[in-house]
Amino acid sequence: MNESCNNTDELRTYQHHVYAVVYSVILAPGLLGNVLALWVFRVYVRETKKAVVFMMNLAVADLLQVLSLPLRIYYYLNNTWPFGHPLCMICFYLKYVNMYASIYFLVCVSVRRCELIIRPLRYNSSKRKGDFFICALGWLFVCLACLPFPLLRNNSSNQSHTTGSSLSSQDLVCFSELPMRPVSTPAAWILLIIAELVGFIIPLVLVLACACLTAGSLRELGAIHDRGEKRRALRMVLSCAVVFLLCFAPYHITMPLDFLVKANALRNCALRGLILQSHPVTLCLASLNCSLDPLMYYFTTDEFWRRLSKPEIPESMTFSRRLSCITGREEAEDD
Repeated sequence: MNESCNNTDELRTYQHHVYAVVYSVILAPGLLGNVLALWVFRVYVRETKKAVVFMMNLAVADLLQVLSLPLRIYYYLNNTWPFGHPLCMICFYLKYVNMYASIYFLVCVSVRRCELIIRPLRYNSSKRKGDFFICALGWLFVCLACLPFPLLRNNSSNQSHTTGSSLSSQDLVCFSELPMRPVSTPAAWILLIIAELVGFIIPLVLVLACACLTAGSLRELGAIHDRGEKRRALRMVLSCAVVFLLCFAPYHITMPLDFLVKANALRNCALRGLILQSHPVTLCLASLNCSLDPLMYYFTTDEFWRRLSKPEIPESMTFSRRLSCITGREEAEDD
């Protein structure tokens, strides 16, 4: 019954068209934007404390996700996966690793910018070194936490007849069309609650809390420079919140529903069809953050403006050279 009411050629064609179009649109800007971000942040990673380490790791996560898009586009355009099952599972796994790594580092950026505004004197060189440890720990945690995504897929049979499609048995399926292993309803609910709580709700609360704290700091009296810095920090934190709400909130609404459909825990055909039609759209929105994050860097960080306005040398080096020139002149005059 479940196979006959949702796994149709029309639904599969619709899903493939949505994925192919959206991934093709975000491929070029996502690739160029994140390469540019890494080029800019590489210069300023040691001279500034404004969460550049976290933004570099965020750009790496987005770039890795973008680099997997050509294989996905090929699959959705040609309706077959000729690259072997191991590569399929790797791409499927890395999709979620990079998405949740992006969520993790968006939280880190928000928390660091908020902390620098509220307690600016507590950040020192030892804490900067701690940022690298936080990044490494985050990558390890995300990689381990995303293991259930590929492990819940059935590796023994990857033939198209498992999807209910009329494709020939020689055509291989991949990604979301991989068959799921049998999962009991209680186990499914436990996994969903943990994924939603740790992967989305707690990060969203942290980002919104940072936005509120940063906005509240603007009410405090201070120098004009301090207020300008607070406004820039607020723009950054608000941008992180917008990315969360636009890209990740819709996906985390449909993700548990789609999981229940794939696990055959939902029986209503109309509801199943609605979920299977809306989930590809929300998954594409989750991938859209690859292109939105570079825009966030450009409009909310001084480093982008400084580097792009003077691409030959960073501002700190310019200041150092000017200082050395002045010093040299003074010494010459003394002689």
